[in-house]
Amino acid sequence: MSGNTVTHEVTSTVPTAATMGRAPFSQSRAARELGLKRGEFDLAVHLGHIRTRAAEGGNSGKVDRSEVERLRGEEDFPEALRKRVATVGTREGSAIMEVTVARFTRLARLGLLVPVAFHLNRYRAVVWRYLADELCEFAGDAKNAPLLSRPLPERLRGQLDTGLDLRPRNWRGRHLGFLLGQAGDPWERAGALASLLDLVQISEIVTDPYERSHLSRFRPPPPAHGTPGSPAAHLTERITTAQDPDEIGLLRADLERAVREARIQRAAPRPASRHPDPHPHHDDSHRHPDMHRHPDTHRHRDAHRDTDAHPRSARHRCPPAAEHCERRRPVEISRPARGLLGRLFRRAT
Repeated sequence: MSGNTVTHEVTSTVPTAATMGRAPFSQSRAARELGLKRGEFDLAVHLGHIRTRAAEGGNSGKVDRSEVERLRGEEDFPEALRKRVATVGTREGSAIMEVTVARFTRLARLGLLVPVAFHLNRYRAVVWRYLADELCEFAGDAKNAPLLSRPLPERLRGQLDTGLDLRPRNWRGRHLGFLLGQAGDPWERAGALASLLDLVQISEIVTDPYERSHLSRFRPPPPAHGTPGSPAAHLTERITTAQDPDEIGLLRADLERAVREARIQRAAPRPASRHPDPHPHHDDSHRHPDMHRHPDTHRHRDAHRDTDAHPRSARHRCPPAAEHCERRRPVEISRPARGLLGRLFRRAT
């Protein structure tokens, strides 16, 4: 526990000359620098042991080099950091607390032991993970001794008989705390709350489509387990989505309040109008000034319209000044015609 106290007391660091002005590490690179697996690194970030830069547009924040150097300079690095993020399953946890696996499971179902992570095994069974430090703390508290060595109270046994299992809900509550702790923007806080509700619940609360689209940018995706549409994915969705009516009601109220606050601070973006009409109520005389002109003006305009509609014929049309074009037509017609048409023409003349 002393390691946790030291970590939380450190609130600021002074970057050295070697780290100032240098690009920060990505989270994958920072995990390698600290000797942590990616899951351990993510958990350390959630627990507040590793500080990251503010995320932009829903992307994961980076880690300053000064933060990596601070952690590397701590005593017993990296063993002390690994110990703070060490997780165990049910069997290992029961061994730490010196109880049977069945009693450990009952305590977890009652919500007395809160899981910090989960995954699915090859048989699609849920494997819950717990912080080893928290289990040691629970077992070392004298107030919890009756729960470890004596029969459980009748009230708790009655809750177990009804099928109570608070592990999924406790995980959701803890996960929401992680997300809210990393959110630095009102829309990010709203997205964290929306991540535990299904799309139907969200659409009922956020009725504006542009606000829903904007909110989805800040809605963290659930942990990935299995391909989309698979039984494993459906089971994961059920764990990561609020199920109890009272839990849903609390999340809906919090989301509605968060969206209202986010809307006041920064409204969701909307597309601009393509064809704005600056004078929507003006009469036709302003839009059609030619209506008050002389009627000849309209005939002149219609003549131009006919010309434009048939550009090819207008190109070969003789201009009015070329009167010789009209005089040539009788000459062309008076030529002697041949065949039947020629005989008919001569007979008519």
